[in-house]
Amino acid sequence: MVSQARGLAPRLERRVGHVIEFITRLLALAGGASLVAITAVTCISVIGRELASVPIPAFEIFGPIQGDFELVELGCAFAIFSFLPWCQMRRGHVTVDIFVQALGPRVNAGLALIGNLLLTVCAALIAVKLGEGLADKRAYSETTFILQMPAWWGYALALVGAWVFVLASAYTVWRSLNEMLGDGERG
Repeated sequence: MVSQARGLAPRLERRVGHVIEFITRLLALAGGASLVAITAVTCISVIGRELASVPIPAFEIFGPIQGDFELVELGCAFAIFSFLPWCQMRRGHVTVDIFVQALGPRVNAGLALIGNLLLTVCAALIAVKLGEGLADKRAYSETTFILQMPAWWGYALALVGAWVFVLASAYTVWRSLNEMLGDGERG
């Protein structure tokens, strides 16, 4: 007798999961590239600042990168929201496993379902509020102090990650439901 997979469209859930995991992986890699770039900006700026303080006339051309802290803020906002969806897909958020080890895989999947539901609601709230902040920054044409970059650029970059986080969180609700109805967490 062939065992039937249990849950809500489990085969479709797994295919959708592969697509979302691919998207979240690409976004996380982009966030990592952003961190590498802001690290380089910071290092170059610090080295330039130090070289400019050397009392040698030829070193007068050196100096810090103008607006380096603005670039770091922008890159960090993007990086943080780029990593959240990947972390959610990989079950990387903090859990208190010591209390649930003895409960069994299906009960653990049920608890994961509740946690994923709550996280999806929080992620959606964050994305909506971030979108409202973006609209506000655009409406008032706010810019950064030194580079005069539109302030909404950082919000827009972060908003991409925020909505992918909502998508990943919603998917993990489906995954947890199928695990609860099936044999428990897949790991």
